[in-house]
Amino acid sequence: MIFKPTPLGPVHLDPSELAADKKNCRHFGPCGVGEKALYLNSFYFDRRYYLPYGSITRVFKRVAMSKGGFSKRGVFASIPYLVVEYDGGKQKQCNFKYEEQVDQLLACLEKTHPEIKLVSADVEKRLAERQRKLAAQKKPDISSQARKNIQSLQDAAGYLDKKPELALELSQSARRKRAYLCSNPSYRWAALAITLMGVAALVYGVYLFTQHRGFAVYFTLFGLAAIFMFSGASILPTARNNRAAIMDRARKAQQAMEGYISFYHDFPLPARYAHPIVLKRMQRAIEDGRAIWPSDALEVVKQDLKALNSSVEVDQEEYDEVVAIKALFLNENYQ
Repeated sequence: MIFKPTPLGPVHLDPSELAADKKNCRHFGPCGVGEKALYLNSFYFDRRYYLPYGSITRVFKRVAMSKGGFSKRGVFASIPYLVVEYDGGKQKQCNFKYEEQVDQLLACLEKTHPEIKLVSADVEKRLAERQRKLAAQKKPDISSQARKNIQSLQDAAGYLDKKPELALELSQSARRKRAYLCSNPSYRWAALAITLMGVAALVYGVYLFTQHRGFAVYFTLFGLAAIFMFSGASILPTARNNRAAIMDRARKAQQAMEGYISFYHDFPLPARYAHPIVLKRMQRAIEDGRAIWPSDALEVVKQDLKALNSSVEVDQEEYDEVVAIKALFLNENYQ
């Protein structure tokens, strides 16, 4: 290995074992999931550190919002982090460029290491309190048929949970498609113009440097080049960031889900909406007496999602659910 990973805790892996594990680990952005250890990035280098799974107590996502960030009224620019708790409370925070990579890593850990908690201690307490309040609420009396339908929805959700990566990809590809469809095409042309300005500034700065002109001039030009290029390149069309690739990804995600649920007799949702959160919200609709049959419960879910917009305030858990599934319905125009 050119850069041998450094252990964050007192537990070390054998050098030969470490080399093989890092080589074969699954990459998720700057981090990696191996058979023996979790590999974490430093500010400059990917997979620079490692932690054997026995040292890890929690791994969870943290999102830092931009100024005016999380107001519970919409989605704002954000910076995703992966936080790892180990050795009795120590934390290592890893920055990611794409939030979906954090979600994919957590989904992989949920499947391969179910003993590791995937939420923070505060979120765990909040979820337990929410469950306690929900359990204490008096539910309306529902028919035996409604209870059977709730059980069938639970079974369907359990089936999806066996392959969480399918629902995750369905959600992420739908969100990416929605963001692309809602973006103004003129922004991409502006990004291209800015990037070309950055390239021109960089070339001219090199020229001035070779001519031994004033330091301030080419320093400024180099700085402008970096600013222009980094600000413009993030929304330029690339192999992964273009209409054909984005639409193809969403189509393949639906096809993969359709193939999976085809083995489940009478699945209660079409592939385009086959997500555990949708099924859970349908269960709640029946439990609250707002529907009896799954088809009616799906319509209730659609109406609830339509009613949620940037002016409606929700709690954190509701916000996370809506972010995960609303793009699925918006892309299909709630059909």
